[in-house]
Amino acid sequence: MVSALLATGQLSADTHSASQSAPRILTQVVIVGSQIIGRAFVEAYKNVSNAARANGGAAGRAADAATLRTGMSIDEAELILNVKKAGDVHAVGRDEILKRYDHLFKANDPANGGSFYLQSKIVRAKERLEMELDRHQNQQQQQ
Repeated sequence: MVSALLATGQLSADTHSASQSAPRILTQVVIVGSQIIGRAFVEAYKNVSNAARANGGAAGRAADAATLRTGMSIDEAELILNVKKAGDVHAVGRDEILKRYDHLFKANDPANGGSFYLQSKIVRAKERLEMELDRHQNQQQQQ
């Protein structure tokens, strides 16, 4: 690493001389390495924030707010209630979602040996898909 720093000019040849102590050289290497890593983090942050700004829209913010409120994305909710194969959530409809919810909720009842955790995930999945259906319905009414 010292030879690489000498080649790039970040570590001077007189610093590398025998009169310099090893801790001083090691400290300089650590500082230069930290600067390089710091610049990389700043650049990565800029890239992420620019991408988020470019992808942000009113529909994206509404979906993100619903995801934060329920703690579940649309994709995860579709997978839990097994409506992903049917395609678009809006094509499946509220009745099919409720039918699948009822079946899975009863199948995972703790009184019948099921899991309370799974039941709560099923409830959140239904809530998330209903939010998406309501949002879609509101958009249709506004147009």
